[in-house]
Amino acid sequence: MEAAKRVGENLKQARRDAGLTQKEVAMKMLMTQQQYSRFENGIFQLNYEQILALCKLLDITPNELFDMRE
Repeated sequence: MEAAKRVGENLKQARRDAGLTQKEVAMKMLMTQQQYSRFENGIFQLNYEQILALCKLLDITPNELFDMRE
């Protein structure tokens, strides 16, 4: 699986684990639900600031988001 799709799947799982909808996350990230959906679907890649904001919002680490084992 390509990296963007894997990150998208991890993002989707973290969002679900946090009990949030795509719309709720998008609102907190100041974007539309459609824009956020593109991240979960691996269509667009996150920038550094978005990665940090999403990790904080979803209470995960960047290592978890990128599926990196320590």
